[in-house]
Amino acid sequence: MEEKAPEKKIQKETFKRSLIKSVSYRAVIIVLDFFTVYFFTGKVEVAVGFMLVSNTYTTIAYFLHERIWNRIKWGKTALVNQ
Repeated sequence: MEEKAPEKKIQKETFKRSLIKSVSYRAVIIVLDFFTVYFFTGKVEVAVGFMLVSNTYTTIAYFLHERIWNRIKWGKTALVNQ
């Protein structure tokens, strides 16, 4: 008697996971941006201004980028149902 091959399922990332990844990544980048700009300018106001503007639009772009890539099946591994 032949055994059936296990079903394979493509792993999909949830909205919540993409959101948490975006926020945690941004937290790291915000700190790096602030200290880098402050190091070069010596001005807290300039560093904070850059940090806020830059990280607002790049956070949105990163989140959208993640969601688009989540729809692409290339490079994802199959999970075996147990």
